Amino acid sequence: MSKINRDVLRECVEAVLKGSLTDKKRNFQESVELQIALKNYDPQRDKRFSGTVKLKHIPKPKIKCCILGDVQHMDEAKANGLPSMSADDLKKLNKDKKLVKKLAKKYDAFLASDSIIRQIPRILGPGLNKAGKFPTPLTHSDNMMAKIDEVRSTIKFQMKKVLCLAVGIGHVGMTEDQLYSNITLSVNFLVSLLKKGWQNVRALYLKSSMGKVQRLY
Repeated sequence: MSKINRDVLRECVEAVLKGSLTDKKRNFQESVELQIALKNYDPQRDKRFSGTVKLKHIPKPKIKCCILGDVQHMDEAKANGLPSMSADDLKKLNKDKKLVKKLAKKYDAFLASDSIIRQIPRILGPGLNKAGKFPTPLTHSDNMMAKIDEVRSTIKFQMKKVLCLAVGIGHVGMTEDQLYSNITLSVNFLVSLLKKGWQNVRALYLKSSMGKVQRLY
């Protein structure tokens, strides 16, 4: 985090929260996004990076998760008021690309029982994987709700064909310290993924859904 001035980071977080909570309060909870511009990178030639990191404070509390479960996990999901589907429910989709795409769109993330996760490519085809939503494994020794919190806490940095990335690292309902902690962790992790570290970072910005952009670096 050596390259980012701590005071600048504090000021940016303050400005984002002030803009959202006092200047223009919205009827929904705005998310806070870290926007990254890269340099000295050739998306065509250089290896594209991809990595996930678990943040200390849940950045996406409203993520909709669906459990693809065996009998025990289906019962547990029902008891926790979570949407769930069995292997038979998935088979009914008949590998229909449109239906699998619709399923992938309906939920933000999936968790699947060990016994089902192995069958998913065979039952559904590559649809969930293509949507970047291949399920997180769920074992019977896992606490289902804790596992969901883990999914909600995890963010992904993935280099695509352009030199810009945007990742949700929090929301305006968080405290300054919580956002500060999440941003620090996110930036450090991102830099560790880059081939030349900070030399690949052109600029970093912070922005709430409807707010003004704040330049971090």
